[in-house]
Amino acid sequence: MRAVFIGAGSLAIMTAKLLQKRGHEVAIIERDRERLDALYESMDCGFLNGDGSKPAMLKEADPTHTDILFCLTDDDQANILASLVGRSLGFKRVVTKIDDPELEHICIELGLEDTIVPDRTIGRHLADLIEGRDPLELSTMIREEARVFSFVLPDEFKGTMDSLELPDDARVVCVYRQSKLIIPDEETVLKNDDDVVVIAHRDSLPALEKRWVAEGKD
Repeated sequence: MRAVFIGAGSLAIMTAKLLQKRGHEVAIIERDRERLDALYESMDCGFLNGDGSKPAMLKEADPTHTDILFCLTDDDQANILASLVGRSLGFKRVVTKIDDPELEHICIELGLEDTIVPDRTIGRHLADLIEGRDPLELSTMIREEARVFSFVLPDEFKGTMDSLELPDDARVVCVYRQSKLIIPDEETVLKNDDDVVVIAHRDSLPALEKRWVAEGKD
């Protein structure tokens, strides 16, 4: 897969390096030439020096062959504008970072569905920590190739756990039935509209999505 980043801040660089480590292609657009120069030796990827909100610059980033555009500059308005331009140019998916939560409703109205507010997310985690809850604990356990996948069970698949016919490297960890948590065992009977949560190797996600996401759309 190929990802294009607008902005070369810490969040963008950390994400880009993780994607490269996993074998994905990365390109970075940054208007600050000195910041780009500092990255040349540490990263082997495509670099474009310029304003990522300009159509000409985004066209040069090759929207047709890009899977996702990350707009991660320190300027909320620039990120929103770049997202709109990127979407109009045909980028398959656009992620918009904003620091001001008050702008979120504008992003929603503009149809920017993948909008993130990093400080608010971190703030919630820290507030939970002070109350004795550790929401980050899950992220420390679900590492490397492990992924969490969930789906709502269609009526024709209700029955025992074996009826799911999951891949060998996938297991059901819990089920939510009308908001009630169920820790399943071999005798658990699944019912229509159960929300099933699975932990799996990331290589199994395409097969899970093909079966369960497609079933949910029928």
